[in-house]
Amino acid sequence: MTARIIDGKAFAARLRARVATHAAAFAEAAGRPAGLAVVLVGEDAASAVYVRSKGKATREAGMASFEHRLSADVSQDVLIALVEQLNADPAVDGILVQLPLPNHLDSDAVLLTIDPDKDVDGFHPVNAGRLATGLPGMVPCTPYGCLLLLRDELGDLSGKDAVVVGRSNIVGKPMAALLTAESCTVTIAHSRTHDLPGHVVRADIVVAAVGRANFVKGEWLKPGATVIDVGINRTDVGLVGDVDFASAVPVAGAITPVPGGVGPMTIACLLRNTLVAAHRREGLSFDDSAL
Repeated sequence: MTARIIDGKAFAARLRARVATHAAAFAEAAGRPAGLAVVLVGEDAASAVYVRSKGKATREAGMASFEHRLSADVSQDVLIALVEQLNADPAVDGILVQLPLPNHLDSDAVLLTIDPDKDVDGFHPVNAGRLATGLPGMVPCTPYGCLLLLRDELGDLSGKDAVVVGRSNIVGKPMAALLTAESCTVTIAHSRTHDLPGHVVRADIVVAAVGRANFVKGEWLKPGATVIDVGINRTDVGLVGDVDFASAVPVAGAITPVPGGVGPMTIACLLRNTLVAAHRREGLSFDDSAL
């Protein structure tokens, strides 16, 4: 058996095209484009590249991009004041504060300041609660992108056994909530789980988001399992995922590569979330399933 390669880059391109179509319709109905504000503190090279990519993608989708760059020594009060200003700005539908922040800043306090209805990262506890209880809210971009890839690959996920390896608030926990909502039977595992291979081998779906290079081995997998690799780890041989790709490909039924799998979905889903937030803020009806 050789696993099918799930092309996240191609899927993300199709999603971004759909977002652009709906963004044009929104702008006509609302009399303004949907708007995304991104805040970058300091000069972290990787963050700066990511912010530029987000701005470019936002503009290509026909939405307004507002970029705010602050010095690395900015005070907590100044940063929070900027977030509050963006909360009140009617042209801004989504706010994203690029992480990580410099050590002297309280990331949790900053993220808690964001209006939950503009929290397009889906990190605010209000949105975490909405997701856990099945209420409409902003869903974290990376887990939602994983869900879209799984639906595209498998169709109905109901009844599938799923293991999420990783328990972060950014990926692991919301991923488990999304899969539960799809009527999967979900196990959240992590690096300290006893007999982790024994849990993984029973899973029809494996989502690896543990942040360790080549951590999940091919021999752990159930033959034919669908594997979503969220990890992006820099090694001497380049970027690798949390799954040992070489040993997984002969066993899995389908797998995302690194790079080119989950990564492109994150920005595409950020644009999707911004458009959803814009419709909700303007009171315009919109079928979220269209995206």
